[in-house]
Amino acid sequence: MLYATLAALGAALLLFAILGLRASRAGTNLDDYVTARNSQGASTLGLSFLASGMGAWILFAPPEVGAFVGPIALGGYALGSALPFIVLALCGPAIRRHLPEGRSIGEFAASRFGNGVRRYVSLISVLYMACFLAAELTAIGGITALLSGVPGGVVVVAVAIITLIYTAWGGLRASLVTDRWQALLLIGLLAVVGVVALQRLPAMPADAALPGVPTGSALGVALTLVIAVTAANLFHQGYWQRVWAARNGAALGQGAVLGGVTTVIVVAVVGGLGILAAMSGVGLGEPPMPFFALLSEAPSWLKLLALVLAVTLVASSVDTLQNGIASLAVGDGLSRRELSLNGARWLSVALMVPVVIIALQGVSVLRLFLIADLLCATAVVPVLLGLWSRMSTAAAVSGGLAGLVGAVLPGWVAQGSLQAGLLAASFPGGTPTLAPFVGALVASSVVGVVVALIRPRLAHQYG
Repeated sequence: MLYATLAALGAALLLFAILGLRASRAGTNLDDYVTARNSQGASTLGLSFLASGMGAWILFAPPEVGAFVGPIALGGYALGSALPFIVLALCGPAIRRHLPEGRSIGEFAASRFGNGVRRYVSLISVLYMACFLAAELTAIGGITALLSGVPGGVVVVAVAIITLIYTAWGGLRASLVTDRWQALLLIGLLAVVGVVALQRLPAMPADAALPGVPTGSALGVALTLVIAVTAANLFHQGYWQRVWAARNGAALGQGAVLGGVTTVIVVAVVGGLGILAAMSGVGLGEPPMPFFALLSEAPSWLKLLALVLAVTLVASSVDTLQNGIASLAVGDGLSRRELSLNGARWLSVALMVPVVIIALQGVSVLRLFLIADLLCATAVVPVLLGLWSRMSTAAAVSGGLAGLVGAVLPGWVAQGSLQAGLLAASFPGGTPTLAPFVGALVASSVVGVVVALIRPRLAHQYG
C-alpha cells in the first residue's frame, strides 16, 4: 500500500506540473505573468474559481457543520462560499472598466483612496492568504497520515515544491490551466468516493433524525459563516487576478456565476455526507471528522482515491495562493521588467519557506484564520464602496477604523471592559462567534456611508 500511495500521489503531482509548465509562455512579461490579461473565457474562469476556492477544508468543515449544526448552518456555509463569486460577477466588470490595467483590489483601492489604503488592503490580503496556505498544507499532512502509511511531512513538502515549480515559472496562466483539470478531477473523484462511501453506510436506525441545534442558533452560525467566508474571500488576490484575466466583463460575470453555482453544489454534497454519517450512527471520531469516518472501514483502493482527491484539492488552492501572494508582493515591479519577472519568481519561492515550516509543525491555524477573516470584514465594505462616486478617502479610512472598533465593541459592552472586547474579537478557543463580525460589518458600512455623504469625494481626487 505504501508504494501504491506514493506512486498515485506522485503521478497526480507530476500531471499537474506537466500541465502547468506547458502553459507557460516564452518571453512573457510581468503583467502577463500575474494577470494573463483579457485572455480567458467563461468556462475556464468558472472551473478556475471552483478549483481555486476548493481545498482540503471542504473535507473537514462542511461535513462537521452538517453533522453537528444541521442543514441550516450548512446552507449558510455553502452560500458564504459562493457569495464572493456573485460579488465579483456584480462588481468585477465595473472595477475592470474603472481600472482596465489593474492587477489587484489593492490597486483599485489606491486609485480611489491613495496608497495608504492600498498598503492596508494588501497587508490584509497577504495575511489571509498566508493563513489559507498554511492551513491547506497542514491539512494534507494530516490527511496523509490518517489514510496511509506515508509520513505527512513528505507530502507537505512535495505539494509545496511541485506547485512552486509550475507557478513560479508559468505564473497565472499555469495556475489557470491546472485549475481546469483539477476542477474536473476533483468533481469525478468526489463523485466516486461519495457514492461508494454512501453504499457502505449502515442502515439508518428507525429513530434517525436530522442533526441540528435550535433554529436561532443555527441561523446565527449560518450568518457568521456567510459574513466571515464572503469578507475574507473578497481579499483573496487569486480571485482578483481572474477579474483582469477574463476576456471581457461578460465572460467574468458568466464565469463567476458558474464558479458560484458549482461551489454551492460541492459544499452541499460534502456537507450532506456529514449529515448522513451523523444520522446513521457511525462513530465520527475524536476530534470528529465525519467525512473520514465514512472511510474508516473502506477498502484500501477507496482510501487511496480519497487521498488523491485531497492532494488535488490542496494543489488547486495552493498554486492559486502562491501566485496571488507573489503578485501582491511584486506590486508595480522594478524599473527593469526582466528583473521584476525574475523577482516575482524568486518571491514565490521565498514566501513559501515560512509557510511550509509552519505547516510541518502540524499546529492549528483556525484562530489566526478567524482573526484574518475579521480584519477582512472591517474593510470589505469601505473598499467596495469605491465604486460609489461620493466615496472619499476620509470615508474609506473612517469606515475601516469604525470596523475595527465595531469588532471589539460587542464584547466590550457585554463584559464591561476593553480587554474583554479585544479577547472576544480574537476568538479564544478558535470558536467563531457572530457579534464581532456583525459589529465590524455594520460599523464600517454606516460610518463609511455617513462620512461620504458629509464629505464627498472631490472631482480631482485620484483621477
